Amino acid sequence: MAASLVCGDTQCRVSSVLNKDVKQFGKKFLFDSNEETCWNSDQGDSQWVLLQFPREVLVSEVKVQFQGGFSCRTCRLEGCLNEGGFTFITDFYPEDNNSLQSFPIQTGPTANKLKITFENSADFFGRIIVYSLDILGEKM
Repeated sequence: MAASLVCGDTQCRVSSVLNKDVKQFGKKFLFDSNEETCWNSDQGDSQWVLLQFPREVLVSEVKVQFQGGFSCRTCRLEGCLNEGGFTFITDFYPEDNNSLQSFPIQTGPTANKLKITFENSADFFGRIIVYSLDILGEKM
């Protein structure tokens, strides 16, 4: 059965934070389950989130909640093992709204690093705002 793969030992990096204000808009707010907080990227093309898990995982679903007007039209999911190069897993296509959206992932490779790239931002300046992000699957 699929469960959240994000845990206290999961490391996270992001492409940018709005005005470098990590206290108000940092990556920690992606996983805090608080609807009042969010990760807010700075402007620019192709913002991303990189997750490194303490062990190999098999992803079965991605859940993400954007702020409407600051979502993206295409998300690219890639994965890799250790220091290897990233391999394309799938693209998924969020709607530009405030709803928690769920994207099932068909059989993908096992990985201990995942990268989600937010392409084609709905915002003219390329900013992305994410209130919630979760990765479901199995630990190997």
